[in-house]
Amino acid sequence: MDSERNHVEGEGAARRAGTGEDPRRRGRQLALMFLYQLDMQEGENMDQMGRFLAEYDAEQEVRERAEKWIRGIWERREKLDELIGRVSENWDLNRITRVDRSNLRLAVYQFLACPEIPAKVVINEAVELAKLFSTAQAPAFVNGVLDAIRKNISSEPMQPRRGTD
Repeated sequence: MDSERNHVEGEGAARRAGTGEDPRRRGRQLALMFLYQLDMQEGENMDQMGRFLAEYDAEQEVRERAEKWIRGIWERREKLDELIGRVSENWDLNRITRVDRSNLRLAVYQFLACPEIPAKVVINEAVELAKLFSTAQAPAFVNGVLDAIRKNISSEPMQPRRGTD
């Protein structure tokens, strides 16, 4: 029930995100929310992404960034899940909540495909998303998994690696 309540509260925070909040942060919130929905519906609602993003944020820059991240993550989710699975040995990927799994996918994608975003920023933003959308234990879990991935990540970037911030 706590995670469900946090999810609803997180949606409210994303809806309230005003123009004073960092566009990348809002893009991450929107991406996480839609990735969660994609995971729940096994990708069958991808065609609703534009409408979803427009409903939650009026700024084109935010919507475009979120869409780019969502498409990149969804196309590469098997590779992202493989990297997450390597470091979360005691956790079967299916036992990780969908919110946390979506958050981890977003962060690992940014490690690999967004070189202009420092790894520390990626981890910090993922921890903040976990605080907003998940359980009380999630921030420490997300931090630990991402720190391990950051340390173990290969030097081979995902394609494309150009400006996908």
